[in-house]
Amino acid sequence: MASVPFDQLEGFIWMNGEFVKWADAKIHVLTHGLHYASAVFEGERAYGGQIFKLTEHNERLHESARLLGFKIPYAVAEIDEACRTLLKKQGFQDAYVRPIAWRGSEQMGVSAQNSRINCAIAIWQWPSYFDPAQKLKGIRLDVAEWRRPDPRTAPSKSKAAGLYMICTMSKHAAEAKGYADAMMLDWRGQVAEATGANIFFVKDGKIHTPTPDCFLDGITRRTVIGLAKERGFELIERAIMPEELEGFEQCFLTGTAAEVTPVSEIGPYRFEVGEIAKTLMNDYSAAVQPKHAIAAE
Repeated sequence: MASVPFDQLEGFIWMNGEFVKWADAKIHVLTHGLHYASAVFEGERAYGGQIFKLTEHNERLHESARLLGFKIPYAVAEIDEACRTLLKKQGFQDAYVRPIAWRGSEQMGVSAQNSRINCAIAIWQWPSYFDPAQKLKGIRLDVAEWRRPDPRTAPSKSKAAGLYMICTMSKHAAEAKGYADAMMLDWRGQVAEATGANIFFVKDGKIHTPTPDCFLDGITRRTVIGLAKERGFELIERAIMPEELEGFEQCFLTGTAAEVTPVSEIGPYRFEVGEIAKTLMNDYSAAVQPKHAIAAE
């Protein structure tokens, strides 16, 4: 986490096709994206000077915007190149990358078809989403009060800013109780995900994970599923009810920010930081490292 407020960091931000000084990357208070959550974003990580799954993330950024009813005025290839150039300009090898697109301040009201679609990319150093010491022991999760909505009520396949409101509320409530994060159920009462990461469980050597039918099918999630299958682990995607947690032996989260993070507790349920979770944590760490690191300029 940054030791200073994010608006006071130094460097550059790519904004609407130009590199501007960090402090100059500003928007008006009447920006539609601020008032009505007409914004989509991505979370990406750079390792050794290369951004992992860069194009896949930026393709999802475009698809998220499409689901919200707007078109980003920069092609995926243009955003890819801007990310690479900005990473070098910032002088980072390992960093977090945040592209975002939003409706501007040209119109104020629910209807804003003629607002400009803006796009920006910021890159900063963000070593670990969870405390490294706690991560090795397994983090503790609360069970959130708020639930992931029915996909008929929200664009659940979009990484849309508005969908994270209940995530922030749930994580704040969990942290107030001393937990690191919260596990969220969906509108049916089934296990869904954590507030910003997908969730997996282990029982009798098999890996179980909820079917992503009302929450984001994460890029890290898919990567880890691939790594698990390469190891020969049986991977089962299915509906998981909260009462099943008592019978699971291991649990871990996956996400760009979280990477692979073991879980030791979810409310009253306890899990070991077992070999499958450790193996996939190590396999993921190896997978994201580029074969040939790019030197910072």
